[in-house]
Amino acid sequence: MPNLSWLGKDKVVTYHQKVAYHFLDKKFSVGNSENAIIHGDNLIALKSLLPRYENKIKCIYIDPPYNTGNENWIYNDNVSDPRLQRWIGEVVGKEGEDLTRHDKWLCMMYPRLRLLQKLLSDDGAIFISIDDNELFYLKCICDEIFGASNFVINLPRVTKKSGKSTEIFARNNDNLLIYSKSANCKLNPMPHNDEGFKNRDEFFEQRGFYKLNQTLDYDSLQYSENLDYPLTIENVTYYAGSSEENYLKRKSGEHKRADWAWRWSKEKFQFGYENGFIVVKKSKNGTRIYTKTYQKATIENEGKNYFIKYNERTAPISSLLLTENEFSNDNATKNITSVFGEKVFDYPKPTSLIEFILKLATDKNSIVLDSFAGSGTTAHAVINLNNADGGNRKFILIELNDYAENITAERVKRVGGEFNFYEIGESLFDEDDFINDAVPFEKICEYIYFAETGKNFVPCEEKNLLGVDDDTAYYYFGGESLSWTTLSKIKTRAKVYVIYADACNLSEEEMQKYNIHFRQIPFDVRRY
Repeated sequence: MPNLSWLGKDKVVTYHQKVAYHFLDKKFSVGNSENAIIHGDNLIALKSLLPRYENKIKCIYIDPPYNTGNENWIYNDNVSDPRLQRWIGEVVGKEGEDLTRHDKWLCMMYPRLRLLQKLLSDDGAIFISIDDNELFYLKCICDEIFGASNFVINLPRVTKKSGKSTEIFARNNDNLLIYSKSANCKLNPMPHNDEGFKNRDEFFEQRGFYKLNQTLDYDSLQYSENLDYPLTIENVTYYAGSSEENYLKRKSGEHKRADWAWRWSKEKFQFGYENGFIVVKKSKNGTRIYTKTYQKATIENEGKNYFIKYNERTAPISSLLLTENEFSNDNATKNITSVFGEKVFDYPKPTSLIEFILKLATDKNSIVLDSFAGSGTTAHAVINLNNADGGNRKFILIELNDYAENITAERVKRVGGEFNFYEIGESLFDEDDFINDAVPFEKICEYIYFAETGKNFVPCEEKNLLGVDDDTAYYYFGGESLSWTTLSKIKTRAKVYVIYADACNLSEEEMQKYNIHFRQIPFDVRRY
């Protein structure tokens, strides 16, 4: 597969692995919830989410800088390369002014997408809003990161139905680029438009309302002798045809007109007639045979064996769906203005867009992540959908800018959301790659115990004990060597002991005898 190259790519393809793990410091809570709003660099924040959320996020939506030259975004990733170092802290300019702006954007996006891919569950999907400035570059790196076979579709979205432009073409859309994590991703089909379903019969409880479909002999595409056969209903024999005379008098195979054949095979008709899917209607205009379409039941077959399948009817999603005005930025402005009473944010996305994504890609208990959170539209949409369907979806928002508290979090609070608000805390490792002395002991214990067991750390009465899981006891002796003196401090009995210490003075035979697994600090502390 062809790969895209740009200035600095060789320095960022593995940069996500080198980003230091930082703890998240909770500053305040609104209500009692697992929802999170994180203020800080999303590259660091995404790394901090890995221990708890790797392969667990069902739906990711991001709205990164479009790189139009008007956003004033800044490249801040501290990549240790002279070519990239000189970019740090500089506002990215327009094309012509800044010949490396596409390189900077790709260097910024690549490691973030790498971490997002790790966080995404095997059955999850990522949705990215972008316009034409970076669309094709973005698709190239997404093909590389998520796999070209996992590209789902690119949907154009209306930004403004009307508007003036001094150019020949008015730009009225951006794009929604969709990738799945793997072939295990199954997006939710959209319910069929049930307009016209208003009739009910004896099958209503199981099948819902029905509507009369086309006549059984309506507009066959081509004549087929297999579909031209007599039907006997209540001792009356009918043939396919365009009039009652043909229905009652013509013979099978007498003519070969396209509209003189049934739409269903004889076997399907017989099954449908016996199970209530056929209606014979007589009127002053003659007799016609109709099929029924139910809301929740269809006739399916395996070869010539037919059966009824009960399920909600669905319809394919038009690739032009998001060009409807309800998904425009005009509605986005109305959404946020209704919350704050005034326009407090430029270029928000409409809640209808995110609600569409959530219906497509989540179930009622999914975790949703937005690492370019902006004004908090994603959380607003999660709250709306949970209220509508009784769901328990959780959201995680990450926002770098200072408005994370007074706009992003404030909006979520005003629409009834509960969440914990975090700032980026200390790094687990210092500049020399040793355990950071500034990190509280309990935080280190929390990290190591979760890395080992995937479970939350609960402080123990016994000093140095992290916890016991599956008859394995986990200990942390920072600043000590594993020795008989260390072992004398252990009070908890278990079948296996996993012990973190700076060095080990025990022999292999002694550790095997007592089922001890030594982890050297800091080298054997798991790096996410």
